[in-house]
Amino acid sequence: MNKIKKGDDIVVLTGRDKGKRGTVLRIMPYDRVVVDGVNVVKRHTKPNPQAGVPGGIVEKEASIHISNVALYNPITKKADRVGIKTLADDRKVRFFKSNNEVVDI
Repeated sequence: MNKIKKGDDIVVLTGRDKGKRGTVLRIMPYDRVVVDGVNVVKRHTKPNPQAGVPGGIVEKEASIHISNVALYNPITKKADRVGIKTLADDRKVRFFKSNNEVVDI
């Protein structure tokens, strides 16, 4: 079970976008995530008339390493570490380490 999943609200811990909040759009191989509005890069593209792609400068989100993000805790309104525990009915759930509040319901 991964500690960060698609759709989670996260906070960036390090780098150029430190402190920004966003939603995870994709989980990529090699422990990388794409976050909405974080690590935006400019990509210079050539036009491709056969595919209907216009040329120009396109802004898009690049991936960021999963160790540089943390899950946002709405109770404490801060970034928080996440652990995994098994409930009494043998379900694995994620929980915040600061207040033991369960993330998955």
